[in-house]
Amino acid sequence: MKLSYWDISIVLVYIVGVLALGFYLSKRSSKNLESYFLGGNKLPWYYLGLSNASGMFDISGTMWTVGILFVYGLKSAWLPWLWPVWNQVFIFVYLAVWMRRSNVMTGAEWITFRFGDGKGAKLSHIIIVIFAVISVLGFIAYFFEGIGKYCTSILPWDLTFDFLGYQVSSAKSYALLVCGLTSLYTVKGGMHSVVATEVMQFIIMTIACIGVGIIAYNMTSADQINAVVPEGWKELMFSWKLDLDWSETTLPQVNGKIAKDGFDLFGLLFVLMVLKGILASTAGPVPSYDMQRILATKNPAEAAKMSFLTICVLYIPRYFMIVGFTVLSLAYLGPELMAMGANIDFEQILPLAINKFLPVGLKGLMLAGFLAAFMGTFAAFVNAAPAYIVNDIYKKYINPNAQDKRLVRLSIISSLGIVVIGIVFGLNAGSLNELILWLSSALYGGYVAANVLKWVWWRFTGNGYFWGMLFGLVASTIKLFFFSEYVDIFVFPIIFLFSFLGCIVGTYLEPLPNREAVKTFYKQTRPWGFWGPIKKEVMAEDPSFVPNKDMGRDASNIGIGIVWQMAQVVIPIYFMLRENTQMVVWSAVLILTSYLLKRLWWDNLKNV
Repeated sequence: MKLSYWDISIVLVYIVGVLALGFYLSKRSSKNLESYFLGGNKLPWYYLGLSNASGMFDISGTMWTVGILFVYGLKSAWLPWLWPVWNQVFIFVYLAVWMRRSNVMTGAEWITFRFGDGKGAKLSHIIIVIFAVISVLGFIAYFFEGIGKYCTSILPWDLTFDFLGYQVSSAKSYALLVCGLTSLYTVKGGMHSVVATEVMQFIIMTIACIGVGIIAYNMTSADQINAVVPEGWKELMFSWKLDLDWSETTLPQVNGKIAKDGFDLFGLLFVLMVLKGILASTAGPVPSYDMQRILATKNPAEAAKMSFLTICVLYIPRYFMIVGFTVLSLAYLGPELMAMGANIDFEQILPLAINKFLPVGLKGLMLAGFLAAFMGTFAAFVNAAPAYIVNDIYKKYINPNAQDKRLVRLSIISSLGIVVIGIVFGLNAGSLNELILWLSSALYGGYVAANVLKWVWWRFTGNGYFWGMLFGLVASTIKLFFFSEYVDIFVFPIIFLFSFLGCIVGTYLEPLPNREAVKTFYKQTRPWGFWGPIKKEVMAEDPSFVPNKDMGRDASNIGIGIVWQMAQVVIPIYFMLRENTQMVVWSAVLILTSYLLKRLWWDNLKNV
């Protein structure tokens, strides 16, 4: 396609602006590791919340979400539960408070706080570092794949070239270029640079989302959509089987996508998503940028507010754009999709719609916005991973007395190394859908068991954590390389049980070590759960200690929060489809759940 000078100018101004801002703020991050990775715990919670939302506004995930909304209709609103998206509800209701009370820098350092410093604790510390690095590398590969596909579809220049006899495609060339630019300001500026640029990126993206929604609403009608989609496409609820048949439409080959995804038994899929979702959410945030934002806040109450704001500002504008591009594609992109034959690439729907429907100016803003979304998410992961290498390996085991300048310099080198390795993985990545399903279901399936038990069971040890994580990593790796034909979410229970077995075996290999460290953790964090013996000892030593009795209230707030979040997903969809009755009903649900969260959750933050 051809881009106007206006569109190109908007993109160039954005790139220059974000690089300039990143380098301008780099001095604030060069003092020490706390400044580089946590911003010195001085950043306001609302900045961190906007930054966190920007980090979740990634282009790869958006391309995937547009694709599944096109195929599955309203039922696609359930599919992000694969992650699950409502882990953020668990975080803002209580886990952010528990996590922030630790006063540590990384998830691996938190493990030492939980289990002490014995042999098992050191093993668990090492295994979480390995998991953190592997997961970040996987996500970098996932983002690399997404930005390459997007740029190839939206930009007119062919950047294919030969390197040592290997032909580098245009998509990979674009991905290399954008990843390189993002790494410049991320590596140089640390957390200050990442947060500042992400706030700017979120504003750009939100403006672009509103613009797309307005255009889509004015260019499409309910009759146009009804004429294209199959029966049941506009229904949110479902039965045991999906029962969505595109055979009688103009795009019968969409059925091939449904068969490939393996989601026909939608009822079973939903049960597994809820089971996995509750366990994964109770496990807490994985050691990546989300946890880093929590640890960067000023205090536990602000950590909870930051996580809450992330949901408040993310879903409605994002889905306003997602459903906008989807209805435009349904109404007008039939010939282009038919031309692909039986192998429709649904990840191309988003860039095709941008090419065809956005006017001069908005096209440049959207291109800059998606670059912003990619750069924000990519930068967040690049900034998070080196903390584990430098703080949790080098400083802890190799050179505890290293000077701050040396640690910051090593952080920069580690960031570059992570980027290079992640890009190598990205050069050999498969489709976005395969990467998403493996990351969300298989890899995290090995994370869940150990990380649920660490919060709620007094007897759980560092040794149990190590073996549980190791069993989970082995099981998810075996799934990836030897059983790739099976849908990941359906294999999750097996991976979870294998990991849980490792937790139990490892825990009972020895008596509870570091009992004093466990008591310190319990007293400072104040979790609810199975802490009977430890709770008695702490209360005997400190009669003024008040144990956590809020499990029931937290569970209620989680249920309210999940419905509150779901309302923010479906309201923009019903609005764009002119399903006004459903939109009004869900708007009322949003207002009611917002009121309940204010009364039952927000007003109680003053007591944390």
